Amino acid sequence: MPRDAARLLLVPGLGEFQDRSVRDLPGLLRADDVLVFNDTRVIPAQLEGRRGDARIGATLHKRIDLRRWQAFIRNAKRLREGDEIEFSAGVKAIAEERHEDGSFTLTFAGDEPVEALLGRAGTMPLPPYIAGKRAVDERDRSDYQTMFADKDGAVAAPTAALHFTPGLIAALDEAGIKRETLTLHVGAGTFLPVKADDTKDHQMHSEWGTIDQATADRLNAARAAGGRIIAVGTTSLRLLESAARGDGVIEPFEGDTAIFITPGYRFKAVDGLMTNFHLPKSTLFMLVSALMGLERMQAAYVHAIENGYRFYSYGDSSLLLP
Repeated sequence: MPRDAARLLLVPGLGEFQDRSVRDLPGLLRADDVLVFNDTRVIPAQLEGRRGDARIGATLHKRIDLRRWQAFIRNAKRLREGDEIEFSAGVKAIAEERHEDGSFTLTFAGDEPVEALLGRAGTMPLPPYIAGKRAVDERDRSDYQTMFADKDGAVAAPTAALHFTPGLIAALDEAGIKRETLTLHVGAGTFLPVKADDTKDHQMHSEWGTIDQATADRLNAARAAGGRIIAVGTTSLRLLESAARGDGVIEPFEGDTAIFITPGYRFKAVDGLMTNFHLPKSTLFMLVSALMGLERMQAAYVHAIENGYRFYSYGDSSLLLP
């Protein structure tokens, strides 16, 4: 099925839900609205290896520097600080430091770029609800990338943008809808459920992102002229909100963000969101509930389930316009 043939549930702040298609997007937005895409590129960040007789799995989460990455470890109880892990294709790493959340800093041996090592030994880090049902295959290296993917560093795709095709972009251009890109390298923490009874006790993992001065200036000018800022995906939204001042002006940004948006949050920079359907009890469902209201989103999800919408990363989409 073509990527832009997916279904799209329009969720306005008031009124009826509408069952539409992603291809209808040009007619659902207004001329001078701005769609904001994340141009991060997913790297093959999943590694399988051994420490002695113990099987060790690693999912790289966040780059620290040229040779060191923070990683979530499977079978971490068999790993101690200072141990060497031997992955496939001759790739080796030292488990340098264990962090409070159970992750480790891995330092890769040799002087090849870590990206080259991952190209040999790594596999694409598909979401657990996909990888648990089938093996990762070679097609995932292209299927699990958006058409905007440009800057290596994510361990999960900004999946709302998977629906876009050159044909859809051409139709949006013709309708006068603008687009901008920013970069947020999505971390593996995006898959973690909220286990704390009180959301104040949930620790968000930080992710690195950047918005340059020229992009911030264009976004601010578009909004001042009456255009709406529509984030494509929760990753774009979180970076925009991290970069915005209290008065809604978006400033240049470069660095880590661990923003955790829950109901009660006052949005500063974003006027709408295109996003797929998320897991319950996830930080992402809390985010969409903050944007639209909890009861409104619960009703939208009931409608989506009753009408056979596909959920999660390779599923259908929604357009939330508060």
